[in-house]
Amino acid sequence: MGALVGLGVGIGLLLVWSAFFLPPQPRTARKRGRVAELLARAGLGDVSITGFVVLCIVAGTVTAFVVQVVSRTPPVSLAFGAIGGYLPVAVVSGRARRRQRELAEVWPEAVDNLASAVRAGMSLPDALAALAVRGPAPLRPAFDAFALDYQVTGRFGESLDRLKERLMDPVGDRVVEGLRVAREVGGGELGRLLRNLSGYLREDARTRCELESRQAWTVNGARLAVAAPWLVLLFMSFQTEVIRRYASPAGALVLAVGGGLCLVAYRLMMRIGRLPVERRILR
Repeated sequence: MGALVGLGVGIGLLLVWSAFFLPPQPRTARKRGRVAELLARAGLGDVSITGFVVLCIVAGTVTAFVVQVVSRTPPVSLAFGAIGGYLPVAVVSGRARRRQRELAEVWPEAVDNLASAVRAGMSLPDALAALAVRGPAPLRPAFDAFALDYQVTGRFGESLDRLKERLMDPVGDRVVEGLRVAREVGGGELGRLLRNLSGYLREDARTRCELESRQAWTVNGARLAVAAPWLVLLFMSFQTEVIRRYASPAGALVLAVGGGLCLVAYRLMMRIGRLPVERRILR
């Protein structure tokens, strides 16, 4: 019995010693796929890639089946099936853009809350955890998870890394890395850093909002120009004698060439009129 107690005490002391003196193993960064990154940027990180791909396949299949029943023309049904399969991707991409725009608008408020909390004497981890309650609503779930991570592990750097993975936001990356540097360097410049960062983020968001409002006509014009021929083709599907002409090889070739030209023209117009997209450099 004494040997068993001694063995347990020895293992406990070894674990305590390893927690304080052994260097932590570096985390290997996992590279996300494009689909996983798109879902994460849209705030749908809990959705599995397989489920999303299955949704795209089901949407395309159902669309192709409905159009085939109406038109009885396989090339036309295949064309609309491809459009239906891409529809979930377009919806998620739009959600990701709206979420990034929304986060860019609320980050200055979050940084102001951090500056007020630090000025009131709170530590930086506690101030970040407090954003789960007092911060802007779009950021509260991410900071709530940060508070739980820091409470469980006690490791500020790893908790910040997980916070960046949840946010998947370029502005959030800059804020997190600035806080990391301020935490490691220390000193009394944290309040000034947060105030300067808040002013910069607010000015950047205002400028981008003005540019996006001026760019809206280009984007809407490109979408209308691409959608118009396919809407006409969809209305023609209800006229059996007219739509059956696309069942021939020449009709299928016209659909394929038209689809390729629409795609190239849309991508070209969007590339000419697009704004510089802020990328996640500080991953």
